[in-house]
Amino acid sequence: MKKDLSNIKKAKVLLDKKHCVAIPTETVYGLAANAYSDEATLRIFKLKRRPKFNPLIVHYFKVKDLIDDCEINNNFKKLYNRFCPGPLTFVLKLKKNSKISRHVTNGAKTLAVRFPKSFITRNLLRSLNYPLAAPSANIYTQISAVTKNDVKDEFGNKIKLILDGGRSKLGLESTIISLVEKPEILRLGAIGINKINKVLKTNLKYSKKKKIIVSGQSKFHYSPGIPIRLNVKKPFYDEAFILIQKRKYFDKNHFYLTKNRNLNEAGKKLYKTLREIKKLKFKRIAVQKIPNKGMGQTINDRLRRASKI
Repeated sequence: MKKDLSNIKKAKVLLDKKHCVAIPTETVYGLAANAYSDEATLRIFKLKRRPKFNPLIVHYFKVKDLIDDCEINNNFKKLYNRFCPGPLTFVLKLKKNSKISRHVTNGAKTLAVRFPKSFITRNLLRSLNYPLAAPSANIYTQISAVTKNDVKDEFGNKIKLILDGGRSKLGLESTIISLVEKPEILRLGAIGINKINKVLKTNLKYSKKKKIIVSGQSKFHYSPGIPIRLNVKKPFYDEAFILIQKRKYFDKNHFYLTKNRNLNEAGKKLYKTLREIKKLKFKRIAVQKIPNKGMGQTINDRLRRASKI
């Protein structure tokens, strides 16, 4: 960890030269570049093989850095004060004089922003005079990276530097909420909707928009490239079986996200487990029924998208 704190200067040099750097966050690792640079942000799309119609999330150090780019409101202030820095992304109205690259927003008049909690990434952001566009550090539609080695698996030597923050603490992406007009949940994530409702004193529900206006809204995403069956009681003999509750007997095909239905633990282990199963060359995956509440709602969302192969 100390080594990567010293690598922040190296990361800054690369980012200033419009290269991409992989950064740790509490959710998943991100592939970062100067959000004000057309050249730098285009490199993100090229490396990820990401379609240009899919907007990027931009990471800031503090609210003061955001003021020149976006319009903020009382709902933003309430949520920021409660959850930030942390795993919550805000969609805000973009100011006309913003320097944000047009590639980041796909020409839209809104911007998705967040304030990551990672100590390393916050130190990096503080050293820069621009924010970082940073979608997840993986090939488009594939499993998000939660360790430095995951990033290496995705990109090999195509990235000049990966800042190592250890395993991501939460292991699932941020919750995304639009605050452009009335509040609207656009992506399920690490912060439950009930917690947001408590702060805003409202009753928001998840909105499945057809039009992609933020990251993580595509129908097919987070995939290990293997067919996935959900809500399975008994797997086929050749399937990897993902479980959340310990069984009396052991089977080499069993993979536990948790052994006691701890959904937060299950969320943290989801992508790690999917990668492990893929490396073991299983052809199919079955998943035990996961309660559709709290973090379980987010896990089910990710697995449904991953299953649309």
